[in-house]
Amino acid sequence: MAEAVGRLYDIPADDPVLTAIPVEMPPRRALGDLAVPLAFELARRLRKAPRVIAQEIAGALGVIDGVARVEAAPNGYVNVFLDRPAFLRQWLQPAGQPAARAGHDKSIVEHTAINPNKAAHIGHLRNAALGDAFGRLLRFLGRDVEIQNYIDDTGVQVADVAVGFRELEHKTLEEVRAIADSTRFDYHCWDLYARVTEWYDEDKERLKIRARALHDIEHGDNDTAAMAAFIADRVVRRHLATMARMNIGYDLLTWEGDILRLQFWAHAFDFLKKTGAVFMQTEGKLAGCWVMKIEEEGTAAEEGAPEDEPPADEAPDKAEQREKVIVRSDGTVTYVGKDMAYQLWKFGLLGKDFHYRIFEPEALGGPLWSTTSLESSAQAGAPSFGRASWVCNVIDTRQSYLQKLLKQALAALGYEQQASHSIHYSYEMVALSHATARELGYDTSTDADRPFVEVSGRKGLGVKADDLLDRLADKAAAEVSKRNAELPDADVKRIAETIATAAVRYFMVKFSRGKVIVFDIDEALSFEGESGPYLQYAAVRANNIFGKLKERHGIDERSLLGALASAAPDVLQADDQEAHDLWGLVLESARLDDVVDQGVRTLELSVVAKYAFGLAQAFNGFYHKYPVLNEERADVRLWRAAAVAYYRAQLTQALALMGCTVPEKM
Repeated sequence: MAEAVGRLYDIPADDPVLTAIPVEMPPRRALGDLAVPLAFELARRLRKAPRVIAQEIAGALGVIDGVARVEAAPNGYVNVFLDRPAFLRQWLQPAGQPAARAGHDKSIVEHTAINPNKAAHIGHLRNAALGDAFGRLLRFLGRDVEIQNYIDDTGVQVADVAVGFRELEHKTLEEVRAIADSTRFDYHCWDLYARVTEWYDEDKERLKIRARALHDIEHGDNDTAAMAAFIADRVVRRHLATMARMNIGYDLLTWEGDILRLQFWAHAFDFLKKTGAVFMQTEGKLAGCWVMKIEEEGTAAEEGAPEDEPPADEAPDKAEQREKVIVRSDGTVTYVGKDMAYQLWKFGLLGKDFHYRIFEPEALGGPLWSTTSLESSAQAGAPSFGRASWVCNVIDTRQSYLQKLLKQALAALGYEQQASHSIHYSYEMVALSHATARELGYDTSTDADRPFVEVSGRKGLGVKADDLLDRLADKAAAEVSKRNAELPDADVKRIAETIATAAVRYFMVKFSRGKVIVFDIDEALSFEGESGPYLQYAAVRANNIFGKLKERHGIDERSLLGALASAAPDVLQADDQEAHDLWGLVLESARLDDVVDQGVRTLELSVVAKYAFGLAQAFNGFYHKYPVLNEERADVRLWRAAAVAYYRAQLTQALALMGCTVPEKM
C-alpha cells in the first residue's frame, strides 16, 4: 500500500504518512478483515475527499498475495478481504519452535526469590506465576531468555530460623539434619519462624542474638553459618518441588552468600564511591553509614523492605529520608547494596563472575545450575550466565522504591542504557476470600469488617502453597470422579493436579498486576466462568470433537490438511453469516501473536488471560450454533473442523504460555 500510494501521489517512501500506516479491525466481518484509514491522513494534503482517495488506492493496489480483494468503503476506509482458505491452510501447518530474532540479545527474568526459611505461601505463587509466564511470552516472541531465582541465604530470615533451632529447640546441626530427613522440613521451619518472632517480641534484648547470628553467617566458617547453609539448601529444594507442581522451572539459582564470598559487593562499592554515587554521612542518625542520595522522594510505604525484614537505620525526618543507607554504620551491607552488585553482574558490568555447579541434574527443561563461590565445586559445561542487555526483576509493588534505586545506581555509574533496560515488574499482594479462609481453617472474625482476609507469613498466618494446591487437587479430583466414574484413581489424581495448577496459574495472571487479588478456591476451580479449568474444558471439548471425527469419518488433523486442498472454498468465502462466523473464529484464533506482543510491551499479562477466555467463549458460541460432528455436508464439515483444529492449537498455546496444560478428560 505504501508503494502504491507513493507512486500515485509522488510521496517519498520515508514520509511519515507511509512509514506508519495504521491498520484497524472493521466492526463487522462483512466489511472486511482489515481496515486502513490512510485516506483520511492524505485528504488535507491532496485536497481530495477521503472516499475518492480510497477508491484510487484500491484501484492502484493490484493483485496482492494472500488478499482476495480490496474495496473502498463509502466513508473513506480501504477495506481488505483476506484469502480465507489460503490463510487457514497455512495456519494449520505444523509450527516449529520460534527462532531467536536477530538483534535481540539476552533477556534475564528474575522471579520467585523466596526467603529460604520456611514453606512457600500463596503470595509467592503470584510472583512465580507472573515471572514464569512473562519468560514464556518472551521466548514465544523469539527472545533469548534466562530465568533466575535469587536465594537470600544470608539474610535475617534464615538467621532467625537458625537462632530458633539453637535457642528455642537447642538442636545441633546433626539433630537439625535428622529433623529434615524425618519431617516436612519447610513446614517445621514455618512454625519455628513464627515462634522465633514471638520470642523476639517478648524481649527486645534478644535481637542482639539475631545480630550476632547474622554476623556469623556473613563471615562464614562457624557453626551458625553451617546450620544456616543447611537450612537454606533443604528449604530451597522444597521450594523447587512446590514450583515444579506449578510447571515452573529455572535456569540458574543465584545465592547471596556467593555474592558476599566472592566480594561482588566490595567491587561494586568501589565503583559507587569513585563516582560519588554513595558517600559517608557524618552527622544525624545516619552518621557513619554510607548512603545514596535519593533523586525521587519516597514514603515509608513506598520504600518497604524485603518480606519480614525489620527496618534498619530508618530516617526520622523528611530530610534524612532522601538518603538511602547502603552500608550500615557497623559495616554490614543492606539488601539494596547486595542487589546493586547483583544487578551490575546481570548486565555483565561487574568485571567478576561466579563459578557454577549443577544443583539438580534433571529439573524442568534440563539441568538446573547454581552459583558457587568455590572453584573446586565448579562443573564443566555451564552456559554463559548473565551478560544480558535487558533485565526484568519480578518483585512486589512494595519494592518499587528500591528498584528505582537500582536504576539510579546504574545511571550514576554512567550506564544509562542499562538503567533504561532495568525493568521492575511489580504486582500487588494476594489475600483470601472469607469463604476460602474459613475452608482452610482460619478464624476470620477479626477481619469481618473487611472484604478479604489478609495473611502474614511472619506470624505464621499464611496459606502454604502446597496446602492450597492439595486442597484444589482434592476438590478437582472429586469433580473429575463424578464426571468420569470409570477412570482409575491414578488417572484421576494426575488430571486433578493438572486442573489445580491451571486454577491457580490462571487466577494469578487474569487480574491486572496492579490489583490486589482476593483468592477464592471455588472461583478459581469453577468449570464455568473466567477460570483455568473453564479454558481447559474448552480445549478438551475440541479434542473430543476430533476423537469422534476420527471414529465416524476417519478424519484426523493430518488427513484434514490433505482433504482441505480439494474442499470447496465457498464455505469460507460466501458473503453470509455462516461463513463470517466460521472465519471470525479463525481470525480471532490468529490474534495470539499480537496479544502476546501487547502483553510484553505493556508488562500486562492479563491481556493474554483475557484473550484466551474470550477465545474459549467464541468457540463455545460457534460450536453451539454450528456443530461439526452432525453436519451432513462434507465440505462444510471439513472447514468447520479446520477452524476448530486451529482454535484448539491456539488455545492450547495460550494456556501453555500461562503454564497450563490440557488434560485428556475433565
